[in-house]
Amino acid sequence: MGSVKDLQMLEEPTQKQFGRGRFVFSDRYSVFDWGEMPDQIEHKGAAIALLGAFFFEKLEEMGFSTHYLGLVEDNQVKKLSDIKSPVDSMEVEMLQVIKPELTGDQYNYSTYQREEGGFLIPLEVIYRNSLPPGSSVFKRLETGEVKPEDLGLKGMPVPNQKMDPPLLDVSTKLEVTDRYITWDEARSISGLSHAEISNLKKLANTVNELITREFSQISLVNEDGKIEAGFDQQRHLMLVDVLGTLDECRFTFEGLPVSKEALRIYYRNTPWHRATEEAKAKDRQRWKEICPVAPEPLPPWLKKMVSQIYCACTNEITKKEWFKNTPPIKEVMSEIKGYLK
Repeated sequence: MGSVKDLQMLEEPTQKQFGRGRFVFSDRYSVFDWGEMPDQIEHKGAAIALLGAFFFEKLEEMGFSTHYLGLVEDNQVKKLSDIKSPVDSMEVEMLQVIKPELTGDQYNYSTYQREEGGFLIPLEVIYRNSLPPGSSVFKRLETGEVKPEDLGLKGMPVPNQKMDPPLLDVSTKLEVTDRYITWDEARSISGLSHAEISNLKKLANTVNELITREFSQISLVNEDGKIEAGFDQQRHLMLVDVLGTLDECRFTFEGLPVSKEALRIYYRNTPWHRATEEAKAKDRQRWKEICPVAPEPLPPWLKKMVSQIYCACTNEITKKEWFKNTPPIKEVMSEIKGYLK
């Protein structure tokens, strides 16, 4: 299915009924849309599965529809409270994934104008509570790809600027290289009505508030994150994929980046990252093929600390010690602080 998780399809979805599948969360990771990187982060897959289940179950308790069915232990589907030890598999209802046709360098989304329900919406909705250094917003503003007013801003933002209310951004989901688009284009290509776009934004804000509240209890700040959604057969919105994890969100602890963002910071200072930026500027579709440099493996200390971050956050958010002998997140972040400076 992707560079960091695999999909086991148990029943194919149709227009009239859900399919059924299992996400298997791996210890792989990806940064800057490269796909699978040369290392694996120990326990990452199980930490993501458990944390994702926690937030899906919270949202269902709040009355929101999701595609989550449960975690898989001993080939049985169970709720988080019934799981005895860390697992890396989650069973979900599957929707149709209708990929837009690519002709030349243009995507044709016309099929979405005819679809009634039972499909994945081809958008990612990104919420931004602040604009930390390295946010893609700054690069887009610098290149003129977007103007402050397009994002609802009154002027040029500065690093670490807080967004109140949160800034809601949107990108494509099913293109070779996803791209940020305007909300008008998002509505046009996905076939959503103005009311459905409004409901999608409200859903993103609700998820944001929940994640922000839960992580604030362990002294982490929810800087930004994303959701994906689909329509059930009655064209009701439902949350899909996974959310609230350290792969889908960007968190900080006393200004320090938490989870995968530490890996992004490390790789930004490598020849490989510079080569990817140059390749993307030349060809947005084939940039990986023409990139002449491959990423180097991580130093062992960084792999270990990032693993501890994933494990500590899952332990503390779920209030259960899934991963034994893992230091508290505050201790891990204090140790990593010296390395990231």
